[in-house]
Amino acid sequence: MPELPEVQTIVDDLIHAGIRGKAFASARVFWPRTIHTHTPARFAAAIRGRKVEEIARRGKYILFHLSRGPCLLVHLRMTGRFVLAPPRSRRTRHDQVILRLAGDGRQLRYYDPRKFGRFYLVDDPAAVVGHLGPEPLSRGFTAAVLGQRLAARRRHLKPLLLDQGFLAGLGNIYVDEALWQAGLHPLTSSSSLNATQVGRLHRAIRKVLRKGLANFGTTLGRGAANYYSLERGAGTNEEELRVFRRQGHPCPRCRTTIQRLVVGQRGTHICPACQPPGKPQ
Repeated sequence: MPELPEVQTIVDDLIHAGIRGKAFASARVFWPRTIHTHTPARFAAAIRGRKVEEIARRGKYILFHLSRGPCLLVHLRMTGRFVLAPPRSRRTRHDQVILRLAGDGRQLRYYDPRKFGRFYLVDDPAAVVGHLGPEPLSRGFTAAVLGQRLAARRRHLKPLLLDQGFLAGLGNIYVDEALWQAGLHPLTSSSSLNATQVGRLHRAIRKVLRKGLANFGTTLGRGAANYYSLERGAGTNEEELRVFRRQGHPCPRCRTTIQRLVVGQRGTHICPACQPPGKPQ
């Protein structure tokens, strides 16, 4: 599933491709469940003629702020991505929604082999993203804020960091990488961290996300269902991963063999030497 760096890269590419300022001339929906808030016909009627005034990200959601009020929010889920196609080009079988742009006729296609992604057309974005926690790269997300939020909960670190209501935008890849950077075991109780550990975790979260952004995201493999940005193709951050999916390899820091375990039903990768068990929940 695309995480903060991947979604932000897609947003940046959409803006660079000139989608901002364009109006949607028409919409065709080929998988009705993609549209969470409307029937396909109502969605097409509601979006027709609306100009994209701004494109932004909140957590793992892409937000298209449209003229005359509504906002189109897109959650890519497991395999969703956007493709910009020339006018009158043939649809592929995994194009679930096609938005035709006014003026140049280009098609902004939502491609999703597993069909888990969702579109929400709402008057108030808070109806969809209001539950999300802080943005981890925002100026207001300080170590003190993180410490307060950790201390208020008694949960294992990894499931808590994956909880979008706790912190927005992190997923399996960047949580594993951040916990390794911070030297924290994923089963450590969130409320047990001292100020030094909180500071390390805060720096680690921001470091791994910024690295992911600099490398235009993480593409794992080259299958059609993997992450690709609109313009840049595959992200290159896989080469920078230290523990994620590197079980059996030596830890880059201490050369201990990286292990894979399951935490909260999620595959999890650690260095048992660099991330010794902390205080359990």
